Amino acid sequence: MATHQDRIELSTSGHRDMHNLTDGVAAIVRASDIDAGLVHVHNVGSTGAVGTIEFEPGLQQDLPEIFDELFPPGREYAHEQRWHDGNGHSHLQATTLSPSITVPVGDGEPILGTWQQIFHLECDVKPRERTVVVTVRGD
Repeated sequence: MATHQDRIELSTSGHRDMHNLTDGVAAIVRASDIDAGLVHVHNVGSTGAVGTIEFEPGLQQDLPEIFDELFPPGREYAHEQRWHDGNGHSHLQATTLSPSITVPVGDGEPILGTWQQIFHLECDVKPRERTVVVTVRGD
């Protein structure tokens, strides 16, 4: 079984910023020369998340808004008592969504639905430089 790993570097504008990673992940899968297997996409850090969604403006607005309703910014989180950095909600949002996903690979491409794209969501309160590690394994 072969393994290929690369990275996608992102600059985010802060809380709620979403990036479509689909083309970058697909390019890494193609460069791997792996025909069938899995691609694992992982955000390095505890306040960013990845997932799949139909990457369109309505959902780019809806998803962060729902997470802000579930874990509102500005609430008194125990995390704030220790670090006083105002991002307790950011950690909870990113953990709930997940820092990583795994997608099957077939015919040398990620297997995604027509309206399914891989995204990164910035949950932290400030702009960040993000590293997303993409690992492809298979034959």
